[in-house]
Amino acid sequence: MNYRHSYHAGNFADVLKHAVQAQILTYLKRKDQAFRLIDTHAGIGSYDLSSAEAQKTGEWRDGVGRIVDAELSADLQSFLAPWLGAVRSLNPEGGVQIYPGSPQLARLLMRKQDRLTAIELHPEDARKLRQVFDGDFQVRVIELDGWLALGGHLPPKEKRGLVLVDPPFEVDGEYDRMIDGLARATRRFPGGTYMLWHPIKIDSPLAGFDKKLTALARPRTLTLRAYIRNRNIEPGLNGSGLVIVNPPFTLEAELRKILPELTRLLAQGPDAGFELRMLVGEA
Repeated sequence: MNYRHSYHAGNFADVLKHAVQAQILTYLKRKDQAFRLIDTHAGIGSYDLSSAEAQKTGEWRDGVGRIVDAELSADLQSFLAPWLGAVRSLNPEGGVQIYPGSPQLARLLMRKQDRLTAIELHPEDARKLRQVFDGDFQVRVIELDGWLALGGHLPPKEKRGLVLVDPPFEVDGEYDRMIDGLARATRRFPGGTYMLWHPIKIDSPLAGFDKKLTALARPRTLTLRAYIRNRNIEPGLNGSGLVIVNPPFTLEAELRKILPELTRLLAQGPDAGFELRMLVGEA
């Protein structure tokens, strides 16, 4: 999967991932105590949907483009409000031209006491990421292999927060790296919340991945898979998966309420829908 996020920013997978990210951060803000977001594969931070890359695929039109001006139920409108509010703050004239990646989304939702560590391996992307946050003392940008952050950068001094793992899936073995990284990270920072993204394609090893997650036995491991079409028929990206360890206690019920409507809005073919399972329950 040759993956540069400039081609995919704002697509259906971003809608799901960033809406859940924003909801988790909103939950963390219920306490006055500071939190930290550690974004292990941060990208360039902000995306211009009028760029040649974004216009070449047009994927955002079937993602954020379907949502930003849609008529939503009260429940879905409430769930998406933190994410949509951040998107609209960057596009005050309406529509969507600038789309916030996960680090910029986090920064827009942070309070003065909160902190962001944004990690990016590719030198050019790391340079662009630094430009986005130039002079911002609440943000630290590090040029580093994000998998290494799951050891050396945990636990954060705030002792609470979200670790976001969103690798590009450019090389084989990313699913196993997720399992190994999650095992290391949760030993060092067991009280943190973890959100890991993965693609869903015809050949995605989901059954084996679930078995390894179950064997890892981290309490309260929630898996979410949203499909825009039948994943066993069409090539390419047919769905978006999230693994959330130690999610907010309200999140599972909120997702069950809004996912039927959200997956209908994002559907691109037959058999669109979702699966939501608490793969590992309470300790």
